Amino acid sequence: MSVIISRALPDVRDGLKPSQRRILFAMHELSLYPGRKHMKCAKICGDTSGNYHPHGESVIYPTLVNLGQDWKTRYMLVDKQGNFGSIEGDPPAAMRYTESRLARSAESLLRDIDKNTVEFAANYDETQLEPTVLPAEYPNLLVNGANGIAVGMATNIPPHNLGEVINACLAYMDNGAITSEELMVHVPGPDFPTGGVIVENSESITETYKTGRGSFRLRASWEVEHLDRGQWQIIVKEIPYQVQKSKLIEKLAELIQTKKIPILSDVRDESADDVRLVLEPKSKNIDPEILMGLLFKNSDLEIRFSLNMNVLIDGVTPKVCSLKEV
Repeated sequence: MSVIISRALPDVRDGLKPSQRRILFAMHELSLYPGRKHMKCAKICGDTSGNYHPHGESVIYPTLVNLGQDWKTRYMLVDKQGNFGSIEGDPPAAMRYTESRLARSAESLLRDIDKNTVEFAANYDETQLEPTVLPAEYPNLLVNGANGIAVGMATNIPPHNLGEVINACLAYMDNGAITSEELMVHVPGPDFPTGGVIVENSESITETYKTGRGSFRLRASWEVEHLDRGQWQIIVKEIPYQVQKSKLIEKLAELIQTKKIPILSDVRDESADDVRLVLEPKSKNIDPEILMGLLFKNSDLEIRFSLNMNVLIDGVTPKVCSLKEV
């Protein structure tokens, strides 16, 4: 029960796990709001560990970093300063070198917390009070998603577009009898921070959101770039969510070396701030669609993202929920 309630599953009301909620509340107590100075992450992690989450700063820091990585969190809750890692899989700098403060979206999760809006409970040593849930102004669970592995159960919720989710909320407020299918007019599917293309038929997506369980096929976004003398190359502009770019390139290079895909000649990483992977064919007479079809089948340029909306109702009871229930 401790792992399910206190560690692995998010609360449906604010979409946060206890460790994330405690970090944000500790930053609130330190007045680290937008417009204020950034503060060393070591101080934030120390306060969180000492006051609310007694498991050591080394386990709190990765959670803090996650909240400030724009390729993992759709609407970042932490405004970072310093090296917070990269989509390549590079690790962040040590917490004594990085700084952070609350982002605008986190401000909307905490607003009016001091005005008796939510229940407070004693912390682990009963010296202070901490919120059991944050007074979130928007459905953060759907907007930023969540994942976790508990005992005998797991959760995996993709991020969604904020505007679409708000429109769905307004539609629900206007019509309490609205169904999950009708809500999908406003929320047609996930919205991943790294982009990509969902290739799944609408019936399958509808069934997934109705039952709270299912999966989506997610592909990289690509285009053909034409060169001189009829030559061409493929440019991959967006890679699937949670795929490390460095490991993806290693896999593509391995496919070339082992001649598993003989029509692929070379792969180059020309990324700067944006993703730009260049795939060169063996010959200009090859069909780009056939080449990409082989790569989708044999690499992480296409993944299957599982959706499992297993969340805590009122912070206590785990339940797999439909889109409407969430």
